[in-house]
Amino acid sequence: MKSGTKVGLSAFGSGVLFALGLSVAGMTQPSKVIGFLDFFGSWDPTLAFVMLGAIGVHFGLLRRIVRRRAPLFEVKFRLPNRNEVDARLLVGSALFGVGWGLGGICPGPAIVALGTGALPFVAFFVAMVAGMIVFRGFDDSMKRRRSESKSP
Repeated sequence: MKSGTKVGLSAFGSGVLFALGLSVAGMTQPSKVIGFLDFFGSWDPTLAFVMLGAIGVHFGLLRRIVRRRAPLFEVKFRLPNRNEVDARLLVGSALFGVGWGLGGICPGPAIVALGTGALPFVAFFVAMVAGMIVFRGFDDSMKRRRSESKSP
């Protein structure tokens, strides 16, 4: 089997497993997510257990995996190397959180829920993609302005 095929099958299998996990956990149900975020009402803590389970699996496996000489389908690991907290990160995190709270769903589960064809998920997905396009244009514009202001 060719390497590209292995990568594709691995990505597809990982995506299917992730989608099943999100569905089983209830992350594709906005009422469940909003119930988790409703600390002062009828709080539903079940998603906290899902989150703790995911953190535990990630914590344990990441340390084991990065001890390997290389990943399975690449020459070297490509791990993030930025660790500073800046305005861009804070604003992006706040927008993500507000969108998650208002919509009751975040991007991963929204993509999974698209399979239902329900209009609220389609609308959320379209709005999410539109937001990405607007952000990309804004970010590119800001980068151009910064580079122009640094030019002599």
